[in-house]
Amino acid sequence: MIADRSTDNDIARRFVAARRDGVALPVYPGIKPLTMHEAYRIQDEAIALDARPVAGWKVGKIDPPLEVRNRLTGPIFADQVTHDDNAAMPVFAEGFAAAEAEFLLRLSAAPPPEKKSWSIDEARTMIDAVHVGIEIASSPYPGINADGPLVTISDFGNNNGLVVGAAIPDWADATLDDWPVTLSIDDTPIGTATTATMLDGPFGAVRFLLEHAAVRGLKLLPGQWISTGAVTGVHEVRVGDRIEARFGASLRIGCTIVAR
Repeated sequence: MIADRSTDNDIARRFVAARRDGVALPVYPGIKPLTMHEAYRIQDEAIALDARPVAGWKVGKIDPPLEVRNRLTGPIFADQVTHDDNAAMPVFAEGFAAAEAEFLLRLSAAPPPEKKSWSIDEARTMIDAVHVGIEIASSPYPGINADGPLVTISDFGNNNGLVVGAAIPDWADATLDDWPVTLSIDDTPIGTATTATMLDGPFGAVRFLLEHAAVRGLKLLPGQWISTGAVTGVHEVRVGDRIEARFGASLRIGCTIVAR
């Protein structure tokens, strides 16, 4: 039997259609990517086919030894970003759904296209605001996380929305690694951690995205958000769950999970 050698465009088209129509994909829609290059090629095709404005980029961790660069990226579309603390955030009920407590950093300017390498201190200069927030990770394909980072990359990095919370005042002088972060589901704490456990932290995620974008030819724009990684982990959720994330002593953000 000859395997279905689906093209990048075929896989991208099926993911985009499933997301648009709110339907599940019980099996991966083609031959799974075997390299980072293949995975991002599918993502690029899907971004072009989708054609919605991109309001930011999620950055997620890749566990070793799968990838020495240790992070992945995916687009956050403008119509899936909300500042509403009582937002109803849709997920694919028959696919995969999770919530993640994250620090959200906002780009102040487009990076110079000729610059390929960044230090963390240089990356900090590209940020003009830091907010607390929740990333909604959801995909029509239920195996997106279990199948590993290449599959995750191929479907928009598993992003399906962003809840932007309060700004952190005087963030440039704050030590985010000292801020305890807790995510709760229906008032039950599910995970607590700090960014000290996250590779080189939120600004390391910015540095990664800047270097990744330069290599991949992504157009980063002022005002775009960078969702810098799940502080307490990737917590699977169900329709009807109430999510709350607390940051430090006083900042919080919440949302309710609904079916797409």
